[in-house]
Amino acid sequence: MKLKLAQTENLNVFTGYGEGHVSVNGIRYDNNLIALPQRLIPEWTTASFESLDISDFELLASLEHEIILLGTGNTLRFPPPELTQPIIRARKGLEVMDIQAACRTYNLLISEGRQAIAALIFS
Repeated sequence: MKLKLAQTENLNVFTGYGEGHVSVNGIRYDNNLIALPQRLIPEWTTASFESLDISDFELLASLEHEIILLGTGNTLRFPPPELTQPIIRARKGLEVMDIQAACRTYNLLISEGRQAIAALIFS
């Protein structure tokens, strides 16, 4: 089996995380954030997990990527099914996990060249 070194140069990668924050390329963020390989959308919503609405998921569905990783804070929480309908209609994958798992999974997927985004909700 051949192994190939992951190429993440010039891509946004998570370089750290902790209680209530993440670091992308060494820069700390403590507000809701969408990370895409080529750009960031800081403060993509001001909603808490409990106050997410359909427009938050419509934005996620409109992005040009195949996999959406939804980080729901320090614990795994699933959004109501009616909120995820825009993502289903767009035929995109949605994986829900805690923020730490979303950061690790995002880094792995983009290192493989996959079209993934991480949408993180801190509250």
